[in-house]
Amino acid sequence: MRALLTRDLGWKVLSLVLATVVWFTVRTLSREALSPAKALESWATRTFEDVPVLVVSAAADVREFRVQPPVAQITVSGRPEVLKALETRDIHVMVNLTGIETARDLKMRPDVSVPAGVTVERVVPTEMRVIVPPKSETLP
Repeated sequence: MRALLTRDLGWKVLSLVLATVVWFTVRTLSREALSPAKALESWATRTFEDVPVLVVSAAADVREFRVQPPVAQITVSGRPEVLKALETRDIHVMVNLTGIETARDLKMRPDVSVPAGVTVERVVPTEMRVIVPPKSETLP
């Protein structure tokens, strides 16, 4: 039994020291990564004015839908370096009208698409008024 503990003692001590160093390194790095104060330090918000609203409808539907207002104000958050590089053309605000045949006083929530690493915080207005023109009937 004694030989089992003392054989290759140098390697066993070295392994124990290396395991301890790895444990302290991982523990220190994980505490820094999970620190809420650190996460909030590196978070910023930015507001984009007059982002155009796109109307999505079926390809066969050629009516001219209108959205009021035609622009939206979008507030996003993310890392400062990501937000600094972000431009209005990277943000897509859409109203999906696929499958809507007729409607009166239709109000819909816009869908906002942003790049990875960016979070949508606020959309103004929260609902868009959609003007749906009547479908014209085509005679054969």
